[in-house]
Amino acid sequence: GRGVMPSIVCSVEEVLNMGYVIAGEKVTSTFKIQNTSTLTLRYSIQLDSLSSTRDKDRQRLPSFIMSSLQRTEFVGTQNYNGLSVFSIFPTEGEIDAGKSQDFIVTFSPDHESLYYSDCLKVVLFGKKIAHVIHLKGAARDHPMFVEGGVPLDVPIESLAVTLPVSPHEALKGGNGLPLTLYYKTLQEPVKSILLILEYIEGESSPVPAMTELKVGAVQRAQFASKKNMEFSFDSLPLLQQKGFTIESAKGTVEPGQVKRISVSWMPPAD
Repeated sequence: GRGVMPSIVCSVEEVLNMGYVIAGEKVTSTFKIQNTSTLTLRYSIQLDSLSSTRDKDRQRLPSFIMSSLQRTEFVGTQNYNGLSVFSIFPTEGEIDAGKSQDFIVTFSPDHESLYYSDCLKVVLFGKKIAHVIHLKGAARDHPMFVEGGVPLDVPIESLAVTLPVSPHEALKGGNGLPLTLYYKTLQEPVKSILLILEYIEGESSPVPAMTELKVGAVQRAQFASKKNMEFSFDSLPLLQQKGFTIESAKGTVEPGQVKRISVSWMPPAD
């Protein structure tokens, strides 16, 4: 007899990020697995979200309230409708020696969240895990979005219904100032974002505290448009009085792109 080792090469190393999608829509991506061994490989694709032991695993305390922040589970937000957020085709079959197989990953979120994730495992002959890919994606309710600063949520959703807090209520009583970013087409303020700028006074020439916001636009397949989307900031004179500076008061962003905007703060003399 002759013993041979099954071996594969995957076009995706560790993470497959599906990017941003409008909630209720879907996007697909493709990766390839090549059989680099001398025998036919029988494979199956497994998702952690469909694991038979997942209900039992979810009884543990979530990582963000435990002393250890080491994350052991890669399954994030799930759809409210009960259908899988990520789906794979094909899920099983055979790859002949030296041949390759294309796999289609579909990301179809049904509500807004930044924490869609799953773990895909390529299993050979029903027992050997040959490759692991972490699937990630985010869903937005609107074609434009803004993010950055300190996370005001946790990566595990609660079943409780929470009411949105306006930017003015969120900063009431604090030393900060509400900065409202408006989409030109929507005229709706976005959810609260908390930026923390820490200024350290030194003997050398003063250096302002820096952070950044990210403004992006979602690329939509069924509404393929190359038209740039516009955004602008409000209350800039009031911010400048308190020592805050925004890199650009207004600008444009292309569909499928994310623009980084620096925010700096130098404490005024008073």
